[in-house]
Amino acid sequence: MNPILTVPFLTEPSYIDFLTTIKNHVNGLQFSLPGTRILDSRIRLENLDIHNQLMSGLARLPGPKKYALLNSRFFPPSLLTDKKGVTEIIKSLDTLAEQRLLDGIVYCDQYLLQKLSEEAPGLAAALEAVPGANCMLDSYDKVSTWLDYIGDTLFRQPGKILLDRSLNRNLDQLAHTIRLIREKIPGIQIEVLANEGCLFRCPFKLSHDAYIGLANVSGKDSTFRLNRELGCVRLLGNEPYRILRSPFIRPEDTETYLCHVDTIKLCGRTLGGEFLQNVIQAYIARRYEGNLLDLLDAAHWLAEYLHVDNSMLSFDLVDMLSLCDGDCNRCGFCQELFQSITHRLPLTIRDNRAAVD
Repeated sequence: MNPILTVPFLTEPSYIDFLTTIKNHVNGLQFSLPGTRILDSRIRLENLDIHNQLMSGLARLPGPKKYALLNSRFFPPSLLTDKKGVTEIIKSLDTLAEQRLLDGIVYCDQYLLQKLSEEAPGLAAALEAVPGANCMLDSYDKVSTWLDYIGDTLFRQPGKILLDRSLNRNLDQLAHTIRLIREKIPGIQIEVLANEGCLFRCPFKLSHDAYIGLANVSGKDSTFRLNRELGCVRLLGNEPYRILRSPFIRPEDTETYLCHVDTIKLCGRTLGGEFLQNVIQAYIARRYEGNLLDLLDAAHWLAEYLHVDNSMLSFDLVDMLSLCDGDCNRCGFCQELFQSITHRLPLTIRDNRAAVD
């Protein structure tokens, strides 16, 4: 069986041990680059001094392709304008590439791609440039255009394209887009993101990505507070049934998508190795009988309050949700379904006595 999963790579020893046991299922690994805190699209306020752990861990997994995450929405201008701004990045990438532990970078900022191409042309020519999830490639035209812009640099074309998660809820449009890509860009692999768990076409998304980039530059994170008081956390807290409109793909539904795509991307690296092991095992088994929220990255915080019984969702859920016309006030389907498969969890008080003692 071909490996179908793209998963985060963490330097946690137990997680690396786990990955070695399921490596035949893994098509690709994605990881944060050590030595800096401003390059990827997740909050990382600590300075990650994990270079040796990263190198040794990646070396234990010789099969899957390996990609460094340089996918922040934006960077401080000094990174791109100063002569030595990208020196540290190039050094880290070069070290990994020399050890054959790097196949490409995942990026969102074309400025950065152009800068790296000009400052390290030999390195760029050895690496794929892979548009990240937040490039939102939801049509053949957009995919083709991004590939053209990659062609304006010295980077290699990506071996795989990640389509926007919004297509997960429109199977006809997904199939149409993939048909065009395969016809006009033969040989490229196609991937979809399964377990993000954000709002459908989230109106906060672009600003949220920018605030994450700002937090990584400034060292001060206010993104969860903003989301709790004004954004998606507030909205899902008040109307949690909206999670069913989220374009997630359940483990049970992966076969439907694998009729069209080559690989499935899983996310959740900031939630740690234990979370990721649970998620990966579910998608390998193509079955999960627990709380659906335990599999979702962005909505995982809801699992503390609600149990959404994944086993009670119908086998044809994907087909039903693909027919959604977005008129929630008229329909009420998601709200009724959510109420039938969900119960609130009892409030618990954390026992801190051991810490006090």
